[in-house]
Amino acid sequence: MKNIYLVDDDKLFIFLLKKTIGLTGIPTQITDFPDGQSALDYIKANASDASKLPDVIFLDLRMPIMDGWEFLEEYKHIADSLAKKNRLYVFSSSISPYDIENAKNNPLVTDFIIKPILKEKFAEILSD
Repeated sequence: MKNIYLVDDDKLFIFLLKKTIGLTGIPTQITDFPDGQSALDYIKANASDASKLPDVIFLDLRMPIMDGWEFLEEYKHIADSLAKKNRLYVFSSSISPYDIENAKNNPLVTDFIIKPILKEKFAEILSD
């Protein structure tokens, strides 16, 4: 079973993401967070428990409290100490070359995905 974290403040988008992931037929456990700070706090609190850590993180860039860029800045300090390694995908409705380039140049980011995300893309990501 894949453990997935969805970090995004858009409740409708989260609902649709969960439905789309479900359509892949791949067994998943999905935990969603409305901002980067709540996700980071949860990860830090469970840093030594691999069963509670994600296999995959889908991170939005634009959120209140702590946005995706701030999350990445803080996450880099703890990523190597986590009990489980994961893949992190930035997803955003932004088509800004700045956002895309910054995300792709970040060593923590596996890929930048422009919203919406299709079922086939989820299947590809989750089958790895």
